[in-house]
Amino acid sequence: MIVPFTQPILVVEDSLEDFTALGRAFRKHALPNQLLRCEDGDQALEYLQGYGKHPNWPAHLPAFILLDLNMPGTDGRDVLDVLKHDPRLLSIPVIVFTTSANRRDVEECYRLGANSYLTKPIEYTVLEEKVELIIQYWLQSSQLPLSI
Repeated sequence: MIVPFTQPILVVEDSLEDFTALGRAFRKHALPNQLLRCEDGDQALEYLQGYGKHPNWPAHLPAFILLDLNMPGTDGRDVLDVLKHDPRLLSIPVIVFTTSANRRDVEECYRLGANSYLTKPIEYTVLEEKVELIIQYWLQSSQLPLSI
């Protein structure tokens, strides 16, 4: 029996604590998708565009990207702008997942091409609920583009 390939999910998150909590919430659903982490915007662009320290990345583009906004170096807004101007990457759904509920941030991200904007909850149970909604919408209901 041939098992179909399942695209990874890329999380661009500088906080190890936030990434660990996300990973726990995703594992609760026993998804076959690998959860990958880039610690900042620069590493995410290296990964997605296949240059720098990891010229062989990625073997497969992610099903979608969970993108934090406020990171050191290249922040999430800049990453989003680059992704949505790169013909090879622009069809990857980008879900901004950040602590900022600032209306200007929300509007700017949608203007730059974000597919969704979610604020990170403080309580873990609310995080689990948001992850469940992400899974239901992006992995079970939506027809995602097939990347490499």
